[in-house]
Formats: sequence, structure tokens, C-alpha cells
Amino acid sequence: MTVWLIAAGAALLPVVLGSRVARRLAAATWTHRHPRAALVLWQAIGLSGGLGAVGIGLVAAVWPLAAVFPHGMHTLARQIASGHGLTGLGPAHLAALAWSAGLCLWLLAHTIRITAKTVLDQRRQRLLVDVVADHLPLHNVYVLPSARTVAYCVPGRHGRVVLSRGTLDLLGTQELDAVLAHERAHARGRHDLVLLPFIALSHAFPCLPVVATARSAVAVLVEMMADDRARQVHGELPLARALVQMATPAGGQGAGAFALSDAGLTERLERLLNRRPEPSWVPAAAYSAASLLLSGPLAVLVAPLLCIAIWKV
Repeated sequence: MTVWLIAAGAALLPVVLGSRVARRLAAATWTHRHPRAALVLWQAIGLSGGLGAVGIGLVAAVWPLAAVFPHGMHTLARQIASGHGLTGLGPAHLAALAWSAGLCLWLLAHTIRITAKTVLDQRRQRLLVDVVADHLPLHNVYVLPSARTVAYCVPGRHGRVVLSRGTLDLLGTQELDAVLAHERAHARGRHDLVLLPFIALSHAFPCLPVVATARSAVAVLVEMMADDRARQVHGELPLARALVQMATPAGGQGAGAFALSDAGLTERLERLLNRRPEPSWVPAAAYSAASLLLSGPLAVLVAPLLCIAIWKV
């Protein structure tokens, strides 16, 4: 049983070690060169932390029922199915079981709430854009009658790419094409869904520094991923010029939208103008670390299901 407890608890190391490790990961230069790999690692840290916290409670809860965790969960499930309930569990074990159940409900409730809020925000943004903006068929964008420099997308099934009249007047043809490619990369990549779990975690655990750091880091990474798409099509310089020209943060577009200059402007400019090759093994190492982080808690949660399935067969 101790091995299973260690397998679940190891996933909590990034959370236990706290903000220092998270800040070092967020500031690591390799993450700017390989934003997709860095994003996967952040996702693994968040998912493994949640699953590990739930798994620790389950392992502790069934400790007196069997010497091996999967058999203990199997025994508990069989007791509940036969009407014997939680027989054999003491107060501490019941508290551990309540911890796991409560944590699952807490995370689920915040995820549902943030998802519903995001969907409503995006729907309201699309409605506002349709009312106040003019559709420009040439670029398939919506143009706001404002002199401010604004460029953002409203993700969703029927997404909108929105510019202001000031942006159209400010940017040249190459810069405008790069901006549009950036925003369409957000829409096609559904980066709102990438950010959503981190937003939910930040609301569920606002006091955890690692959660706040992860949310900020992921916001920059999705901007870099959109930059990479625009750079592949239009080159580095047009996008860099557009970023400088639109350095004033866009405002008023709401929580469900992505603006061109929202996050990490300095880091994004540096990587566009001073691209240095990274060793080819860096992404592989990041993906391996993500797999290693997830392996323990996933094994803890999947093993009892396999045990129950085999018992039913």
C-alpha cells in the first residue's frame, strides 16, 4: 500500500515545492522556444496534482481493507454494492474518503462554473460585435468604429476576429496579415479551452502560488503558439512590427476574448527577433517529464477500475 501512496504523492511535488520551482519553469528560456512542449508540461503538472491529491485520499481510505490498494478499492466497491457500506473504515479513513470526494466535487463545481461563464461571455461578445461592428468581407473580420488599436478574437463555434478602425489605419498590409493569422490561430486552436482548466484551478485554489504562476505562464505560451503560426506564414518581422505598433494593451474585449498584446510582449518580441536553436532533445524531455508526472496518479486511479472489471468478468 505504501508504494501506491508514494505513486499518488509524487505527483504533488510541484505543488508542495511551491512557487520557486513554478517561477523557474515559467522563466526558463526553453519554454519560449518550445511553447507547445512547455504547455503540455504545465498541463501535466496541473492534472497530476489534482489526480494525485484525490489518489492519496483513496489510498489512505482503503488502507485497512487490503494490503494492496486496487484490491482495497475492489473490496470497498463490493461492500457498497452488497449493502455493507463503509464497514471496516475508521474515522481517519472516512475523513480521507471524504477528502477525495470533496476535492472531486470542488474541482468539478469550479470547472462547470468557469466553463458556463466563459461560454456566456463569448456569446455576449459575439452579440456585441455583431451589433456595433461592421463586417469586412475582404478579410472576413469585424471592424469596430474606434480610433484605438484593438485586435482580438472571440473564440467559439462561430468565432469572430475583431479589429478596430484605428488598427486598420495603423498597420501596413504585411503587419495586418500577420495580426489576422495570429488571431485566427487562437480561434482554430481553441486556446480558450486550453486556458479554461487553469482559470478554474485559480478560482478553486486562489492561495496556491503555483496555480497563479501556471495560469500566467500558460497565457504567454498560447500567445507564443499563435505567434508561431503567424510567423510560419508571414515571417518574424511583420508580426514583430505589429506587436510594437500595438504595444498598448487592448481593453474592453472581455474575459472570453484573446487580444494580440495581452501577455508576455517583451518575451514574444525577443523570441521573434532573436531566435536561437534549442537542442532537439528538449521537447522530448518535456514530454517525458509530463508522462512521468501523470503515470503515478493515473496508475492509482486506473488500477482499481481494471480490478473491478476483471472481477465482473
